[in-house]
Amino acid sequence: MSNPGHDGGSRGGSGGRNGGGSRGPGGRGGKPGGRPGGKGGDRPNRSDRPDRPGRSGRPGNPGRPSRHTSGKPSGRPPRRPDDAPRPAKRDRYTTQIDRVEPLYLKTNTYFAQIAGGLEELGAKELASLGATDINIINRGMDFKADRETLYRINYRSRLITRVLAPVHKFRAENPEALYLETKRIDWTNIFRLDQTFAVFANLSHSNIDHSHFASLKVKDAVADMFRKRYRQARPNVDSDDPDLWIALHMYDNEATLSIDCSGGSLHKRGYRQQAVDAPIQETLAAAIIEISGWDGKQKLYDPMCGSGTLLSEAWIKAGNIPAQTLRRKFGFMMLPDYDRRVWVKVKFEEENKIKLVRGGLIRGSDVDPKAVKMTRGNNARLPGGDELIVKTKDFRDLPDMENHLIVCNPPYGVRLMKDEDMASFYGQFGDFLKQKCKGSQAFIYFGDRELVGTVGLKASMKMPIRNGGLDGRLVWYELY
Repeated sequence: MSNPGHDGGSRGGSGGRNGGGSRGPGGRGGKPGGRPGGKGGDRPNRSDRPDRPGRSGRPGNPGRPSRHTSGKPSGRPPRRPDDAPRPAKRDRYTTQIDRVEPLYLKTNTYFAQIAGGLEELGAKELASLGATDINIINRGMDFKADRETLYRINYRSRLITRVLAPVHKFRAENPEALYLETKRIDWTNIFRLDQTFAVFANLSHSNIDHSHFASLKVKDAVADMFRKRYRQARPNVDSDDPDLWIALHMYDNEATLSIDCSGGSLHKRGYRQQAVDAPIQETLAAAIIEISGWDGKQKLYDPMCGSGTLLSEAWIKAGNIPAQTLRRKFGFMMLPDYDRRVWVKVKFEEENKIKLVRGGLIRGSDVDPKAVKMTRGNNARLPGGDELIVKTKDFRDLPDMENHLIVCNPPYGVRLMKDEDMASFYGQFGDFLKQKCKGSQAFIYFGDRELVGTVGLKASMKMPIRNGGLDGRLVWYELY
């Protein structure tokens, strides 16, 4: 209903601000000269305008027309055609996403790495240490264990190379997926800003085919999580001795991120401070002792002991010494559920099982006095190890040693003496075994398998075992 005195643009009626005058055609106070459509001019009443959304976007709530419709730039985009609210912009590196619960906490399942060909032997050792549900796969075993068993395996195992605790499994067909899935793990709950970490990767049959590149993507994801939470601060990388080792395994684009429970390869016992060229790995030496069936009662001799790794591993077995008795830091100490009381209990129990090694049980020799000195010094780091009998002597000058277990990793290549004929050297070693070791068993590891035939003895067994990058052979001779 129109109000008397309203003629187009009047704000008041009778009794308005100008003594009852209206803002009529004459503009303010009825003065003539107003612009049509401008101040004082004829303007349509707002209520007579077509319905349109105002500032609130609701019909019937009048508002100013958008500045964008006038062609003037405003610095912000116009409304979407359907006037629907825009979704929040997603940060491609967001950490505000659902966190994954570490897989091993839900399943109590771990993975043990071991040298190829030793899987059956490793499964037997795991079972003896309390592991259950052992499943053998290539170069390793899945198994289940409680905390006490996990700690014991890492502390005592002589054959296992590394134990991994799976944290997250996912499909990663490109580097971006690998990065984003890595950030779903709350790494700040696993290690601190002032601690160090490193990543190692093993990839095959995947779109991401470069292990170093994959390691960098994981490293970047971990570092970026810390940066966002700690104002750009991030933990350092230490490729030699980090507080935390992170393992990435990818096969056919299926990725598994794990925490290294061992804290570095378990072949590094800590007793071998000095070594000759191309020494045998400690885990492989332990495997040779185990394959021989030695029970710690028969006399054992190494006629070319080098830096003494075979003798030290025999000493560990005979003395029931935990293989990692010298290690002070384990990767399982970084796990979110690490229980120090359980670890102290396990360590105390296993140390109480150590026993004295009978004098003269384990002996060795080498033609190189420097090697003999290395052997003595290395083995002395083990409990009771300074009692080891080792001397400087050429194997060709050794006395008869019947009913012994002979273990040996003969020198080859750069380890042979200058001007030594390789075929002649191994032939003479075969003569020593045949003539002076009657009634004994000999387990000889050949780093070069081509040398096996130069010994001149019939082998009862030839077992392929890799030592680092060498495709070697463990050969068993029964000596009559």
